Amino acid sequence: MAADYPGRQQFTAACLAVGTSSFADFLAGCAPALLPGTPAAGRGAGAPDLPHGTTIVAMDFDGGVIMAGDRRMTAGNMIASRDIEKVFRTDDFSCVGISGVAGIAIELVRLFQLELEHYEKLEGRTLSLEGKANRLAAFVRGNLGGAMQGLVVVPLFAGFDEDTGAGRIFSYDPTGGRYEERKFYSIGSGSVFARGSLKKLYTGGMTAGDAISVCMQALYDAADDDSATGGPDLTRNIYPVVAVITADGFRRLTDEEAGEYAQAVVTERMSSPGGPTARLRG
Repeated sequence: MAADYPGRQQFTAACLAVGTSSFADFLAGCAPALLPGTPAAGRGAGAPDLPHGTTIVAMDFDGGVIMAGDRRMTAGNMIASRDIEKVFRTDDFSCVGISGVAGIAIELVRLFQLELEHYEKLEGRTLSLEGKANRLAAFVRGNLGGAMQGLVVVPLFAGFDEDTGAGRIFSYDPTGGRYEERKFYSIGSGSVFARGSLKKLYTGGMTAGDAISVCMQALYDAADDDSATGGPDLTRNIYPVVAVITADGFRRLTDEEAGEYAQAVVTERMSSPGGPTARLRG
């Protein structure tokens, strides 16, 4: 532990002790104030107009899973940031998107990333995708005290399951409840509009390119009806963050790649503001 922690020595006794492969358990023993959801972490109860992240969408496709998030962060009725990133790589085969109080959510994600890295270093192997989803549920549950005060954090987790060879999506509630979602899901203030769009456009066995286009359409629909969700900003070149996870691992689309998909959606909406319609099957 660094010298910033009380004691000022290079390593505390906890750093040298034999423990579990859980970084969270280690932190709980030597520096519990650094865990999310603890009063000593420096958070005021019920602080108004805290910055919030909004809409995240995820869907599977033939060979993996896509996650995409808009870039807007709001504080009350104000836009706090136009280019925040809300989709994060957690390891080579998984990612997490965040909605809720942005500061606590980003802190939780960083701790989760360390948890997975710590486990891999001590055990010499990675957690299963199911195990990763369960560990994230424990972190969300750890913030229950903050959630009861209005400091809610709700993540969306997705990854490629090497055992089944398919993409999987997991959602959570503020108490740490974990639920596996089929085909697609969305979270955040614009989720109801995004999910309606995903339901309309999703088809089984889609290619990665088609799945990215569907996610872009869903985020556009969310931004069209939810003021807290930001659409593609062509004047500032700010586009949704898009992550693709396959058997080859995690890949984040470059801004140029995401911009091409976003531009195609905006161009289409110029002639059809309501977006593409679902194909009817006879």
